Amino acid sequence: MDKKPGFHIAAASRQAFRKLYQTARKTAQHTALGKRYFRYRQDTTYNVLFPSYYHAHQSEPVDDRKVLFLEVAQPALTNNLQLIYNHLKQDGTFTIHTHFLRTNFVSMRQWRKNCAAFLSDLSTAKYLFLTEGSQVLSCVDLRKETVVVQTWHGCGAFKRFGFSTADRRFGQDRETQLRHPLNRNYTYVTVSSPEVVWAYVEAMQLQGHEDIVRPIGVSRTDVFFDQAKINAAYENVYRKFPAARGKKIILYAPTFRGTTANAKAPDRLDVRAMYQAFNQDYVLIIKHHQLVRALPELPAELIGSFVYDASRSLPIDELLMTADLCISDYSSLIFEYSLFERPMFFFSYDLEDYFDDRGFYYSYDEMTPGPVCRTNEELIHSILHSPEQFNQQQIHNFRKKFMSACDGHSTERIEQLVFGRSLH
Repeated sequence: MDKKPGFHIAAASRQAFRKLYQTARKTAQHTALGKRYFRYRQDTTYNVLFPSYYHAHQSEPVDDRKVLFLEVAQPALTNNLQLIYNHLKQDGTFTIHTHFLRTNFVSMRQWRKNCAAFLSDLSTAKYLFLTEGSQVLSCVDLRKETVVVQTWHGCGAFKRFGFSTADRRFGQDRETQLRHPLNRNYTYVTVSSPEVVWAYVEAMQLQGHEDIVRPIGVSRTDVFFDQAKINAAYENVYRKFPAARGKKIILYAPTFRGTTANAKAPDRLDVRAMYQAFNQDYVLIIKHHQLVRALPELPAELIGSFVYDASRSLPIDELLMTADLCISDYSSLIFEYSLFERPMFFFSYDLEDYFDDRGFYYSYDEMTPGPVCRTNEELIHSILHSPEQFNQQQIHNFRKKFMSACDGHSTERIEQLVFGRSLH
């Protein structure tokens, strides 16, 4: 049925009003009155409204077979929850619910509905798995029977996060983080090696409760030890990008710039220069961070024959399995890629700015087992000379230090810790 006359005008008016409101809202946040108002609204939401959703069902008993999976921003389960979810489904004795808050991706009204549904469901759940910090989870006093497992979404400890970013440009200010913590109510936090425990203790304010952080491995890394999955990954990449068959693969996988709510992709890689240097032997596959909404444009004449943007079409696990070399910058995926002990390069043209925005847990030189390049020319030169300069021992030592608990059996150990048995 055709829409009524004026429908498009009305829709445009609503859109214009929303844009005007959002602009006014941002402006108001920088005034003294606006700051007081938004603080009041935030305090009311986290201290009164959300706890009321949770406590409304506390007269009901906790269901010992009920398992919740929470994604804070993403619309589907991410890879660090997927294996555990699959094993629980195969076990067949658990009631499994998934919740997607979609923080910063939906309207405030819809977000509150999502939060209300999650908190109401959580009130009678025995187990909760999540991969990010959440003020929604942290604002309630959980029942003592509930077990919360933070599997985190990154390996190692590269970029600062949580309370480690307090008062930096990237993070919330210290006072806000103390009022409304991002990381609270955890029973266990599972990490990739004993070396990085201290960083998670600092970021999650777990001083005095260090035993919560367990260096027993990261679930999603188990697929990197499964040859059948590796073979399937190659076939999937070749199916999506036929030009890759018979050539080596360069993976460019940078992290985002800006904040999680306004994530932007770096756009300094010179794809045409890469083509001139490598098109005979290589193809280039680009994978931007999942929070990035607007992807940089690629040279149209090179798409499909030399370069392919896999940001929306291929999972990062499959790209790490199949890449012959990886270019990144400040992304924690270098920890996972180190499991293959293949060459990696760091295109860090904005290192000082990024450090000022967020900072690192270790010196950047210690975190980069490969050439650090500031320009496209340096990057291309380093890759061209990688066969004679590649230091596999350097990457091996890096892997041993930061990924020692990731051996193909991480999910098994997590399940043993949480459920008292392996589910697979």
